[in-house]
Amino acid sequence: MKFSEYLKYLLIGTAFGFVLMKSEVVSWFRIQEMFRFDAFHMYGIIGLAVIVGIISVQIIKRNNMKDANGNLITIPPKDASQVKRYLIGGSMFGLGWALLGACPGPMFALLGSGLTIMVIPILAALAGTYTYGVLRDKLPH
Repeated sequence: MKFSEYLKYLLIGTAFGFVLMKSEVVSWFRIQEMFRFDAFHMYGIIGLAVIVGIISVQIIKRNNMKDANGNLITIPPKDASQVKRYLIGGSMFGLGWALLGACPGPMFALLGSGLTIMVIPILAALAGTYTYGVLRDKLPH
């Protein structure tokens, strides 16, 4: 793909980062406030995201929508026997989120806003992703 073909993704990502910054979703204070159950702000935003996701998935399913390459979008059902895996993974994700004060997506928005310290968790996330890729065949799935 040429750079011009990636431009739309760059623009969408930039707009998304702007929305994250303006809604204070990337604010360490707001995230800590959420994990301490001190305010509704983040729960309201996450709840709205869940509702938008549910509606979007239903629209995709009912209209047999296709991806950018023309392939039919399919959403496989979740395997109920994997609940333990989802709980462990979600707990690890939430613990990292609470300790860092940032979700993986907004880390880049925070870096772009001038918080250069975010280079460290970004490098750590990349190292973790690489390590998973190396060990994937040896891990239980």
